Amino acid sequence: MPQLAIAPFTDSGREASALLSAVVYRQRRYANQEDVMRIPCGVVLLSLMTAPAVAQQTDKPVAQNTSPSQFQKNPGLPDCLTLAVERGDPSNGPSILLVKGTNGCSAPWHFHSPNEQLMMVSGTGRVEMKGEPAVNLHSGGFAYAPVKHVHQFTCVGGPCSFFLHSDGPFDIHYVDQNGGEIPAEQALHRQHKAS
Repeated sequence: MPQLAIAPFTDSGREASALLSAVVYRQRRYANQEDVMRIPCGVVLLSLMTAPAVAQQTDKPVAQNTSPSQFQKNPGLPDCLTLAVERGDPSNGPSILLVKGTNGCSAPWHFHSPNEQLMMVSGTGRVEMKGEPAVNLHSGGFAYAPVKHVHQFTCVGGPCSFFLHSDGPFDIHYVDQNGGEIPAEQALHRQHKAS
């Protein structure tokens, strides 16, 4: 019968040690054989991948600068957008992202499952929300899109950057002109054809 043992994560983040612990199974084999320890790869990988997110979820203050190497492309977003995770884990819960876009970069009509808040850092971003007039946001400008509210965003007049806060796991659902959901490949391909 396997015994469950928790190997503590010996870093300074003791609050997260239970979440960051690797689960190790010890199983007694037949006589004259040593104990065998197996570490499930998925648990170890999960621990390594979630360490920064869990550490950020503590009540400790955060003051940081984002390095250029932290910005990455996301396969579900246009290639002209890069993002860096500032806080949280966008794949599993609330998060704050710093997003950069090139001049003319557009995230075509879409919606998100969580609420989304956007605050411009630099440049000008045109926000168009279904049923509302388009607004050009400048540094300090703010937009809020409730759950599943259809909208699009474009960097106009030069490159732009903005903070994006989602109150749940980040996702993006592209829609056609009638509001019907379409695959990302179709929305982004159509966008390339229009450029």
